[in-house]
Amino acid sequence: MPSALFTRCIARLALSIMALSAIPAQAEIDLGSLDFLASDKPHSPIPSGLIVGGVVFGGQARYQAQDATGYAIPGLIYFGDHFMYLGDRARYYFYKEHQLGLYAYGRVRFGNLDPKDNAALAGMLKRKGQLEAGVGLNYALPYALLSMRVSSDITGNSRGQEALFWTDFPIVRDNLLIMPGMGVMVRSSKMANYYFGGISAQEASNSRPSWDTGATVSPLIALVSSYRINKSWIGMAAVNYELYDKSIQNSPIVQHRGEFYAGLGLGYIW
Repeated sequence: MPSALFTRCIARLALSIMALSAIPAQAEIDLGSLDFLASDKPHSPIPSGLIVGGVVFGGQARYQAQDATGYAIPGLIYFGDHFMYLGDRARYYFYKEHQLGLYAYGRVRFGNLDPKDNAALAGMLKRKGQLEAGVGLNYALPYALLSMRVSSDITGNSRGQEALFWTDFPIVRDNLLIMPGMGVMVRSSKMANYYFGGISAQEASNSRPSWDTGATVSPLIALVSSYRINKSWIGMAAVNYELYDKSIQNSPIVQHRGEFYAGLGLGYIW
């Protein structure tokens, strides 16, 4: 029978995983291309295997009257030959040879609006979390990593879909990685309305007219960096900005033209 200490350790690990998962739910930083750079070499800035550590993360809130968000929490990520886990999302490569990788993709998208949390959003329906599944591909060029994925809600909450088209430009110098990236996020009308500012007739009021975002196209830019301190420790940093589609920007409940997020992390390599 498991000891009390073992049970507490498992419980803490589970809470750490869930806490880490909450971060990307608020931002669209996607570190998926990093697994193509992972190596078990002792100086690699993207090590293979399990990394356990902590992260400080913060950024802009999406909706009117919401405050900027900030976290300081523990968590873990994993880079394997065919499986990758990054907090709220995971992928499994069913084909990975030379420059091309094809994978199945899954994500937990957490809810981002609860009218009980803010009087300014009273009358809105709660935006619940959902499970998403899809497929994607990576293709490595000499100086760039091309990525594309499509995914869909499989729980019936938003009933929406999204597609990401992304290019990373990795620069690796010994134990340092600097990787700028840019891309476009395309969201279906149902996805955008549910999570990015739609207001149904049922939710409309005298001060909050109904709003249909329609399908949206939003450009994104990011900068990811990692530094291998030694064989056992690694530091990472990431910044990301999404410029909202005009139909999201103009929603009566959206407070910014886009979203900016940044984070710093320190991890132990197992």
